[in-house]
Amino acid sequence: MLRREFLTSLMALAASPAFADGPDALPLAKGQPFDDQTVARMARALAGKAYKAPPQVPKAWQDLSYDEYVSIWFDVRHALLANQDSPLRVDFFAPGLYFPTPVTTHLVDQGKAHQVGFDLEAFDKTDKFPSLPIDPTLGYSGLRLRSDYASPGIHQEVAVFQGASYFRAIGEGDIYGLSARGLALNTAEPTGEEFPEFRQFWIEKPHPTSGTFRLHALLDSPSCTGAYRFEITPGQPLVMEVEAQIFAREDMAHIGLAPLTSMFYFDQTNRDRFSDFRPAVHDSDGLLIENGAGETLWRPLANPRNLQISAFVDDNPRGFGLMQRARRFGDFNDLEAHYHRRPGLWVEPRGDWGKGAVTLVEIPTDKEIYDNIVAYWRPSQGLKAGTGHTLRYRLTWGADQAHGAGLPVLNTAIGAAFDTGLIAAIDFAPGPNLPDDLSQVETMVRASAGRVSKGVLQRNPETGGPRFAFKFDPGEAQLIEFRADLKVNGTPLSETWLYRWTA
Repeated sequence: MLRREFLTSLMALAASPAFADGPDALPLAKGQPFDDQTVARMARALAGKAYKAPPQVPKAWQDLSYDEYVSIWFDVRHALLANQDSPLRVDFFAPGLYFPTPVTTHLVDQGKAHQVGFDLEAFDKTDKFPSLPIDPTLGYSGLRLRSDYASPGIHQEVAVFQGASYFRAIGEGDIYGLSARGLALNTAEPTGEEFPEFRQFWIEKPHPTSGTFRLHALLDSPSCTGAYRFEITPGQPLVMEVEAQIFAREDMAHIGLAPLTSMFYFDQTNRDRFSDFRPAVHDSDGLLIENGAGETLWRPLANPRNLQISAFVDDNPRGFGLMQRARRFGDFNDLEAHYHRRPGLWVEPRGDWGKGAVTLVEIPTDKEIYDNIVAYWRPSQGLKAGTGHTLRYRLTWGADQAHGAGLPVLNTAIGAAFDTGLIAAIDFAPGPNLPDDLSQVETMVRASAGRVSKGVLQRNPETGGPRFAFKFDPGEAQLIEFRADLKVNGTPLSETWLYRWTA
């Protein structure tokens, strides 16, 4: 059982009532001066020193089983800011199992940063939790933010930061799905991937009426350091404004900025490979890109038989993200995982991101517990040792997001034709620009190999939108890149559908 599965069970708490009184608060150290540039100064200074691996908790904690690890949980009555007039509550996670490295958290109040002390008594346990050694290396492994944005006094879970530089968030009514990361380095490289870690967090105490929370993070890794600032506004959707300053210790040729990580197991494009009672299993079903030229591209995700990497070259992208467009329970028929409630995540660059490529990595998986999809912006130029790079972007977490232009792709299905070859059926959403007479709509499909029919356009009575279906015969081809879209009088009507078919 891996990270994705136990996080799902660990985060089952969706809302907790506020307590007017409760146990003693978590211990706070004497305050140290803090301003908006404190973390950047720390990251810059740290980058000038040799990398030093962080201490880890005792081995007995690392050797906890899954059942033992989930038998200890934070008592929300001890939450940071629990007994104050604050719209925010901060809970903490125990160390151990997949989280051997403790992180340090500070509360920032009136220009002073107070380190939050580790307190094992702030956790509840069952009799399954063993007696373990206690020493100064112990610390929290991450934190959870809860906000009363929807109902005063009821603090609902909105975001979690835990593990390397991973973090997750949800819009109102969503449940956890895909993750974001601070930075991705050497993803899918033969030499192996490097995973930077958030080592310290600073949480600014919000004003009692504030609807936005500010969190700072210090990132460290053998190749670089980083200073991050997150301004988090809960709701549907939840919005994060992110500023990151990265300082290179070493030359870094392969950098992944604003990386996203998700899971795609199967859907109607590869259903024939899986014996499962559910029609689909995935946290995200497509990569959406609005490129610098104004094109809107939709690339259905794949669970390939072999690792595959796609690069969508661009100059100043307007945005990209991993989306979950399947929103009905019947799309998954899963009473436990509720994949139809997983959020999409959209990255909107701020300022000039220059030349590079939205990069999609798809990793084969035989189980839904594995995150096997990675998407990020890879700048055309890496970072040289001793240099820095600042970027800003907005992350939007939520359901039913609309970005770009054109009729969105609702679904893609691929299967055997009646005689020979294969059929691809693409369903587009309806829209005000869709003519009543579909004969006015021009269809286009291109393929890099094989033989492709002209295709047929029909209205789908269930969606109200058009379905474009075409037949293709791959012949001896092992890989085919497809491109299809709809136009009216030469003007794009739909998103551009891109797909990589592999034998």
